[in-house]
Amino acid sequence: MTTSTLVWLFIVAFMLHDLEEIIWVEVWIKKNRNHVIRVVPTRLKKQLEKMFNITSGQFAFAVLLEFIIFIPFTFLAAEQGKFFIFLSFNTLFLIHVFTHVGQSIYLKMYTPGVVSAVIITLPYSLYLFYRLISEGLVTWGEVLLSIPVGLMLLPIVLLGHELGRRFVK
Repeated sequence: MTTSTLVWLFIVAFMLHDLEEIIWVEVWIKKNRNHVIRVVPTRLKKQLEKMFNITSGQFAFAVLLEFIIFIPFTFLAAEQGKFFIFLSFNTLFLIHVFTHVGQSIYLKMYTPGVVSAVIITLPYSLYLFYRLISEGLVTWGEVLLSIPVGLMLLPIVLLGHELGRRFVK
């Protein structure tokens, strides 16, 4: 597989992972809200209440915003060899796997996104980093530096969720 193809597969891995979340998030929240509120620390309950009012459509709106942002940076990496922002998104994507696993372990139950995080995101990310590093396209230093840059995505995600709440009823 060419590196370009591997880079473009990020969009596929991202969408498959987020489709699991889109499909299950609303139903899961309705079914498990009370259990989650009972077991999480008090300081998180207020934040969770706001998140627990999300619909699948609103979540999908946030995913759409991320998708639109990912496309040009994936293009730059795949077609022009400019990897840093793409790398930062993927570093965060890999770290995101462990948030899903951690949530499931903490709650002792399935949480939306954990299955695709483990069987799609984790292997894709590890192979992507292996290839980019072994082919000399990025360095370990760039991977580490990309973590704080990837955190730029968090306000975009929050904005997407807010816009989803406002525009998708």
